[in-house]
Amino acid sequence: MTTENIFSAVLTFSLLAGGAVAFGSDAAKVPQAPAKAATATLPAVTVVGQRVAVAEVTLPTVTIVGRRVAPTAVAVETGSVEQRVQ
Repeated sequence: MTTENIFSAVLTFSLLAGGAVAFGSDAAKVPQAPAKAATATLPAVTVVGQRVAVAEVTLPTVTIVGRRVAPTAVAVETGSVEQRVQ
């Protein structure tokens, strides 16, 4: 046997042993009751408020008119382009 084989075997068994110890220590844990949390009791609160009536809002009709300031030149004539599906 070469030293590489021995090193690989030792490393493999060490990892197996470490995994077994880690699994066993996690499986052997006894669940504990949660610690009591500190609580505070606050005095009662009374909320006094009035609801404002919802006002109906009607917006005026808006008409948008667009105009071209100057005629535009077409940079490239376009035609039907063959579509490709990939």
